[in-house]
Amino acid sequence: MTLHPKVIFSIFIAVSTAMLADPSFAHTGEGYSGGLVSGFTHPILGWDHVAAMVAVGLWGAFLGAPAIWVLPVVFPLVMALGAVIGILGIPVPAIETGIAMSAIVLGLMIVFAVKLPLWLSALLVGVFAIFHGYAHGTELPVASNAFAFAIGFVVATGLLHLIGIAFGLLVKRPGGRIAIRGAGGLISLAGVAFLTGVA
Repeated sequence: MTLHPKVIFSIFIAVSTAMLADPSFAHTGEGYSGGLVSGFTHPILGWDHVAAMVAVGLWGAFLGAPAIWVLPVVFPLVMALGAVIGILGIPVPAIETGIAMSAIVLGLMIVFAVKLPLWLSALLVGVFAIFHGYAHGTELPVASNAFAFAIGFVVATGLLHLIGIAFGLLVKRPGGRIAIRGAGGLISLAGVAFLTGVA
C-alpha cells in the first residue's frame, strides 16, 4: 500500500511552510490586523506552533484509536479557553517557554513511544494548548474582526493536526515506526531551538 498523493502533498506543504516560516512574526502582534486570513496564517507562520500542532496529530496517530481523534479535538477546544484567557488579559507566566516545551515534550513522547492513559495524554495536550491559545488570544484584540481571526486559527490548527495524523499513519507500514519516531526527534529538537532562541 502506497501513500495517497494528497497525503504526500499535504506533508510537503507542511514541511515547506515550516522551512519558510518567519519566527519573528510569532506573538509580536505585528502583521495581524486582519481577520480570517490573519488568523489562519498566525499558526502556520510560527515554527513553534507548527511543530507542536503537527506533534499532537502525530502522537495521536501513533497511539491509535481513540487518541487519534481525541487529542486533536482536545487541543483546539482547550486552546480556545487559552485564547479567552489571553483576550481577558489574565496574566499567565512563561507563555513562550510553555509553547517551546510543548514541542520538546510531545516530540519526546513520540521518540520514546510513550503510551500514557488516554486521560493523561489529553491532559498533557490540554495544558500545552492553553499556552498556544493564550498567544493567539493576545492577538485577537488588535484584529479588525476577532471572530474571523479565531475561526482562522482554529481551522489552521485542525489542518496541522491532520498533517500530523496523515504522517502518523505510516506507523502501519514497514519502517513507519522508525520514521515517526525520527519525526518526533526533529520536533523535540525544534522545541529546544525555540527555547534557546536559536530559531
